[in-house]
Amino acid sequence: MGRWGIVALAAAAAVVTACSPSAADDAAGTETATSTTRTPRITDDSGRPPVTFDPCYDIPDEVMNAAGYDAAKKEVADMPMGTYTFLGCAYDKRDHVPGVRHGYGLNILSGNVTLEEELAKNGHMATETVVGGRRALLEISPADRNTCAYVLQTDFGLVIVSRLYYADHAGPAPQSEWCAGLIELVTTIEPFIDK
Repeated sequence: MGRWGIVALAAAAAVVTACSPSAADDAAGTETATSTTRTPRITDDSGRPPVTFDPCYDIPDEVMNAAGYDAAKKEVADMPMGTYTFLGCAYDKRDHVPGVRHGYGLNILSGNVTLEEELAKNGHMATETVVGGRRALLEISPADRNTCAYVLQTDFGLVIVSRLYYADHAGPAPQSEWCAGLIELVTTIEPFIDK
């Protein structure tokens, strides 16, 4: 699939656990109560900035529920890669019914690689855009059928919102459906990302 998220998701397969915001709050202890910036759960030895936006904990559940993603079933993944780090949150809805209702797989990845690195890696499938005043990329690759991603620039690196669209009919969905409605979600969560 060719994007940082795919590398991160491959590593995540062995470390995905159920997301429990209350457990994370308990683990953070008093520091969370006295600070508005969470100490990153994972750091790496790269010298890159720490990833200060954690998609499973920093996007309110009610925001994701209102957008149609079941926050009670989200999964968190810690992905220290040594030379960079990704924090991920996955939502999956496979109850699609052909001809009636489509499903999705949604991954939100927060990492300390730069937008320039992302462009160097995936510029062939990226279109530059702006979301909420941030420099961003829309990534659509014909090779990754039914997949659409927005990549947003942050102070620490980037946030990737990638969705796999499960069509409500046999075969692949038309490319015009791959990104349908995704910009609305990205626009909704963008204000929660550190500036």
